[in-house]
Amino acid sequence: MILTACGSKAEQVTAEVSEGITETEVLVNPVGKTIAERFSPPNGYSRVMQSQNSYGAYLQHFKLKPHGAQVHYYNGEVKTNDGIYDAVLAIDVGNRDLQQCADAVMRLRAEYLYGQEQYDAIHFNFTSGFRADYSKWQQGYRVIVKGNNCSWVKKAAPSTAYASFKEYLQVVFAYAGTLSLEKEMKAVSMDDLQVGDVFIKGGSPGHAVIVMDVAVQEQTGEKLFLLAQSYMPAQEIHILKNPTNPGISPWYSTNFKGPLITPEWTFQKSHLKRF
Repeated sequence: MILTACGSKAEQVTAEVSEGITETEVLVNPVGKTIAERFSPPNGYSRVMQSQNSYGAYLQHFKLKPHGAQVHYYNGEVKTNDGIYDAVLAIDVGNRDLQQCADAVMRLRAEYLYGQEQYDAIHFNFTSGFRADYSKWQQGYRVIVKGNNCSWVKKAAPSTAYASFKEYLQVVFAYAGTLSLEKEMKAVSMDDLQVGDVFIKGGSPGHAVIVMDVAVQEQTGEKLFLLAQSYMPAQEIHILKNPTNPGISPWYSTNFKGPLITPEWTFQKSHLKRF
C-alpha cells in the first residue's frame, strides 16, 4: 500500500537528478513534526505505508526536533553541520560517550519493542558473544563482566520501569557495537529494502545507518529511502543529507552505482541487513 506525499508549507528544492526529475519540487515541510510530515518524496514517488503498530510505522512517524535544530554531542557541544544532516530526531543521547552508530540502531529497535511491551524480543549480543536479554534484566539480574567472561547475577527487584530499561541499554552500548550487531542481522537484497533495514559495516571503527522511510516509483519499482545515524563521539540521531544527489536530498535512490556514499561513511550494497 502507498501513502501519497504530504506537506503544504514547505521549502522549495530544485531537483536535478539522473532519474529524470528536473523540476522545482516541495520536499521539505519546515512545520512537519515527524519524518513523514517533514519530508515528502519527489514527484512520481509515493511513500510506502507501513502497517499500524509495526516497526516501520514507528520509524516513519518518529518525532523530529524543530526544523533547523542542531545536533548535539553527549557533552552538550554542537556538531558542525557541514552538509551532513537535515533534521534531528527527538530522542536523547545521554550524557556518556556511548550511544554511537550501532548503539543508535539498537536504541531505536529496543525503544519500539519496549513500547509494544515485547520484552522477550529485546536482546543484543556483546562483542564477546554474550547474549544480553532484557527479559533477564527485568527479572532483576545484572551482567557481571570479567575480561571476556560475562554472567548474570541477581541483584535487584524485578522491574520494567523505563529508568531500569535505560540502564540496560547503557550496558548494551558499552559492550556491543558494529561487529556484534552485524553478526546478529541477516543480509537482504537492495530490491527488498524496507523501513528499519540497516547499512552496517562491522569494524573498529565500523559504522551503521538505518532506513527511516521508503518511497517507490510504481512504474519502475525504484525506491527512495531516508537514512539516520549517530556517530563518534556519541551524538543525537539525525537524518542524513544526500551528498551525491542533492536534487532529491535527503532521499537516496536504490539505483545507485558502485558504493553508497553518505556524508561520513561509504557502504556497499552487500552491507544491507535486517533484524
